[in-house]
Amino acid sequence: MTRLKVDLCVIGAGSGGLSVAAGAVQMGASVVLVEGHKMGGDCLNYGCVPSKALLAAGKAAHAASAGAAFGVSATASIDYNAAMEHVARAIATIEPNDSEDRFSRLGVRVIRAYARFLSATAVEAGGTTITARRFVIATGSRPFVPAVPGLDSVPYLTNETIFDLRVRPDHLLIIGGGPIGIEMAQAHRRLGCAVTVIEAAAALGREDPELSAVAMGALRAEGVEILEHAEASAVRGHTGAITVVLKDGREVTGSHLLVAIGRRANIERLNLSAAGIDTENGLIRVDAHLRTSNRRVYAVGDVATRLQFTHVAGYHAGIVIREAMLGLPAKVRTDHVPRATYTDPELAQVGLTEAEARALYGDQLQVVRFPFAESDRAIAEGRTQGLIKVMVLRGRPIGVGIVGTQAGEMIGLWALAIANHLRMTAIAATILPYPTYGEISKRAAGAYFSPKLFDSSMVKRIVRWVQRILP
Repeated sequence: MTRLKVDLCVIGAGSGGLSVAAGAVQMGASVVLVEGHKMGGDCLNYGCVPSKALLAAGKAAHAASAGAAFGVSATASIDYNAAMEHVARAIATIEPNDSEDRFSRLGVRVIRAYARFLSATAVEAGGTTITARRFVIATGSRPFVPAVPGLDSVPYLTNETIFDLRVRPDHLLIIGGGPIGIEMAQAHRRLGCAVTVIEAAAALGREDPELSAVAMGALRAEGVEILEHAEASAVRGHTGAITVVLKDGREVTGSHLLVAIGRRANIERLNLSAAGIDTENGLIRVDAHLRTSNRRVYAVGDVATRLQFTHVAGYHAGIVIREAMLGLPAKVRTDHVPRATYTDPELAQVGLTEAEARALYGDQLQVVRFPFAESDRAIAEGRTQGLIKVMVLRGRPIGVGIVGTQAGEMIGLWALAIANHLRMTAIAATILPYPTYGEISKRAAGAYFSPKLFDSSMVKRIVRWVQRILP
């Protein structure tokens, strides 16, 4: 058996693990990276990249049929196989950035095998025993498949298999109305499939109901059937004819079934008990510095948090680099983490929703709204559906939700503001090019200050007095 002794052993080559490995080796540490499956993890191979590529294909198809308002009439000819080939090309184009070859050239020793802990200071992978001063667990997550009676006897898809399709589904059933399910619903509807979403609670239930209602209304208008508060109690059928039986007795039949109801952390293979690493509610328990109960071991990304986003894994990687490589204190925050669902219109949030903020601050909270319909850019492009909501506490934004075109891009300004504790004056004072969707954020900040300036008798008295004394 080969034996290695290094400064850092990273287990998992997804977004978080790759970021830690790249940063550490370029800072001079000796690094081993262990990956038993695909380099790039879920984001590159099954998640962010392929889903956004398929959404782009759906958007192109939709544009051809939505031009009448602009005096453009066209009919889209949809080739589902070609759309999926576009997805494959997007993955292949990005793949070299996450490849074994690239990381080997950086100086990382890459071992393509699954790792398991032997002790508090050693792991074994592919016949190699690795002893390290520090370990980082970044093994990510996989689709959670519920124990619905009959599901194990019918063919079903997850986000790990749906992008292998090359023949368009006639009728796609989706169990799960979260971001993955809703994004795939719109993409497939625009590519010519009938689509039914089955959600046991509310679709996009984590989001602000006022904002999610706009996105759900857009999907329904395009023909996506969304069944909410509809729990699947059984599944039966065969390839091409799968029936989901709902708890209330209704039945829905389609040609294909996608299960998209959540994620489960990949921790079973790791033999964590041998290293004295504790788990809690299906995740590795970490402290504010991302250390596990074994102080030599850190955990990042999906194995350590319910905020299972690629950008969170990257953020965690920065925390660990600071702590484990530089010996500098660093703590995790969550109040400034943005999220986005890339439907059309997009839905984005950073910080507290209105309900969360009101529960904490009650009448101290001020909520500012500004509609896309009053944006000159949105009017010019016919994209007036949507609004921004800003939750303000004593002059500082503590939460922002946006639904509308480019919401995922617009939320970045507010993530910056919340991360750096900026006041609303900073947004109001920012000069943005005209006409842009970004102006909507500035207009929202202006709407916060307008009552204080224009509805204030004190301000009016001061202005009259100043006008009298000015030469």
